[in-house]
Amino acid sequence: MSLLTGPMRKHLDGHKELTSHTELVKVEAGSLVYIPLINGNSTAVEVLVKEGDRVKVGTMIAKRNDHFTVPYFSSVSGTVKGIQKMMHAGLRPVDHLVIENDGKNETEQPFGTLNYQTATQEELVSFMMNAGIVGCGGAGFPSYVKYRGCKGIDLLIINAVECEPYITADYKNTSLNMQDLVTGVAAMLKMSGAKEAAIAIKTTKKDFIPTVVEAFKDYSNINVKEVPDVYPMGWERTLVYEITKKRYEKLPGEVGVIVNNATTAIAFGQALSKGMPITHKYVTVSGDGINTPANVLVPVGVKAADVIAACGGYSGEDVLLIAGGPMMGKTITTDQFVITPYSNALTVLKNKPVNQVACLRCGRCSDHCPAGLQPVRINQAEKSKNVAMLEKLSIMDCIECGMCSFVCPSKIDVTEGVRRAKRYMALRAKK
Repeated sequence: MSLLTGPMRKHLDGHKELTSHTELVKVEAGSLVYIPLINGNSTAVEVLVKEGDRVKVGTMIAKRNDHFTVPYFSSVSGTVKGIQKMMHAGLRPVDHLVIENDGKNETEQPFGTLNYQTATQEELVSFMMNAGIVGCGGAGFPSYVKYRGCKGIDLLIINAVECEPYITADYKNTSLNMQDLVTGVAAMLKMSGAKEAAIAIKTTKKDFIPTVVEAFKDYSNINVKEVPDVYPMGWERTLVYEITKKRYEKLPGEVGVIVNNATTAIAFGQALSKGMPITHKYVTVSGDGINTPANVLVPVGVKAADVIAACGGYSGEDVLLIAGGPMMGKTITTDQFVITPYSNALTVLKNKPVNQVACLRCGRCSDHCPAGLQPVRINQAEKSKNVAMLEKLSIMDCIECGMCSFVCPSKIDVTEGVRRAKRYMALRAKK
């Protein structure tokens, strides 16, 4: 990472008011749900059921079995119909396990509850692994890995920043499930071995901060930490530096920190107290291309098209559908992909023309890059396929936050140029 060369962050118009205080919309599953058989980039998934098998909400149906363990659970009751390849929110075709929904919502507990206060650290880590708790902020990384064998951790940070425009799903989930947040955070703090936890919330959430403070009043070592309303404050590196003033090379553990998303903590709390995995997700559906922006509670495996329909449909014919937020999400040309355990938003924007001009060499993209990169130089090196320069420019440090494109006065999609460079170098590495 380079030295600080500019602000490296920016206040964005969040458009949060579109969904912050609207009523939660509960989306029911249709006749079929489709459970994606992928975690991260891994498709090493063993299917544990066969066509014709009867399943319930909570039935374990598959398990990732490579260097990580991640179980998958049914979000409906019904009958297994087989496997179908479909487009995934990650912009690649992926096998999905198809379940015919019988509408009965019969439920089974796939594992027992656990009292985190009497459980050992090892028992909690094993429980988190077997409950299939993954990062719910969009990454889907197996959460137990952060705690397995962790040492020298001083601080647990719970990321409730939600810095992307439009997205308020964490805010809604936390507001409605505060006790689960308390349980999850307290259990994670015990697992980490840290002395204290900080719940990071934007300082502008004046109505929300006192509620969280009140919820944790009995925990002297768990406190709310107000952070600036800037983007990308929710990025792990930015957040760790804001709170600790420390930087690290690869993982926060290098500076004695573990970071987890607030919704992940809630999912863990619900698993501990109810014995249930992630079968439903809070998802923000917002933007000027949707008729009725709202936060929805939707079963995993429901198609985006059904979620859009539950929010009144598209406001016009020419819109952009983004899986995620407008900065880091991915624009998809179909709404036939499904909600995953780590989906947090569907952003729908009117497709407005962009008047792109030649690069002005202003340096704004470099000044605002939170990773300290030089995006315009990466774009130039990608066009000329200058491998030596691409290696020198540390392109794999890019988190694709979209800031360079956002601040570009020439309206160049700089981020996409960096993505192309990363794909190009990844393909070269495979040869």
